Amino acid sequence: MDYEIDLYLRESWIDERLKKKTLSRNLDLNDPHLIKRIWKPEVFFPNAKMAEFQYVTVPNVLVRVNPSGKILYVLRLKLRFSCMMELSSFPMDLQVCTIELASFSKTTDELRLIWAQRSPITLFGNLKLPQFEIEKVNTSLCRENFHIGEYSCLIAEFYLQRSIGYHLVQSYLPTILIVVVSWVSFWLDIEAIPARITLGVTTLLTISSKGSAIQSNLPPVSYVKAIDVWMGACTMFVFAALMEFTVANFLWRRKCRNKNPQLSAASCSSGYQKRILPMKCGATDQSLSLKNKTSFVTKVYARRVDQLSRLMFPLLFAIFNVAYWVYYLWN
Repeated sequence: MDYEIDLYLRESWIDERLKKKTLSRNLDLNDPHLIKRIWKPEVFFPNAKMAEFQYVTVPNVLVRVNPSGKILYVLRLKLRFSCMMELSSFPMDLQVCTIELASFSKTTDELRLIWAQRSPITLFGNLKLPQFEIEKVNTSLCRENFHIGEYSCLIAEFYLQRSIGYHLVQSYLPTILIVVVSWVSFWLDIEAIPARITLGVTTLLTISSKGSAIQSNLPPVSYVKAIDVWMGACTMFVFAALMEFTVANFLWRRKCRNKNPQLSAASCSSGYQKRILPMKCGATDQSLSLKNKTSFVTKVYARRVDQLSRLMFPLLFAIFNVAYWVYYLWN
């Protein structure tokens, strides 16, 4: 919620007392002792949290006195400003960060601040930000009312569009691969229980740790961000893939119910029809065939669950991607 800026502050005004016809050219003053003896506007940055004056290699300050009495006051500052960002669309958000400059002790009756008519804000030609692109810069005038009077102020607004390239590489692509890897279990044999459980649990733990790493670099806000929606959906897809194996394995290992435990053990445990003597089990060959047929049907259902998941999981994930990117990129 903070940003730092290194700037040259240029102020100009006319002081009739310094209007000298004897001066043939501009007079530059960089001696701090001389500069202190010249009247200067008492201004400050209301939203600044920290400010540093540059002293390397000499004090970075200049006063230029024009023969007409016009004063140009230039100094170099390094400031840290607060910027209350709204992160509901992070990392596809547009932020507006401001610089406020106001009169400290002089009311509007004594001091009025205005922006320069030509190029009030000039950005360095090769200025590049690691995570943002500067869309535009707006300037405006303002006035602040206090119980002791009205004060003049200036506002500069920087419209910053976050660059999504970093987050595509570090957040979105890895989580997409984790979700796709979790679908590999649909092509593994249902009886490969250790392999499918290991794959499901590993992908679930991996995406959970990835989500924690992403959240560690963000301020703790109370509302849902776009990256939260993405990570939550990806975690649900990975968890659903693990639950799919639980359902398929349950159907595969399901045994037919019978009040006679000997009949159930003989006819349903192996998944294929066995020949059992009716005198021992108290049942006919027809009932045994029916039980074995029921066990076979449940195994068919288990395989169909895997086959259906191979189609439905990618399709649902693709639909979610379309809805997610359309909503946050064009909203």
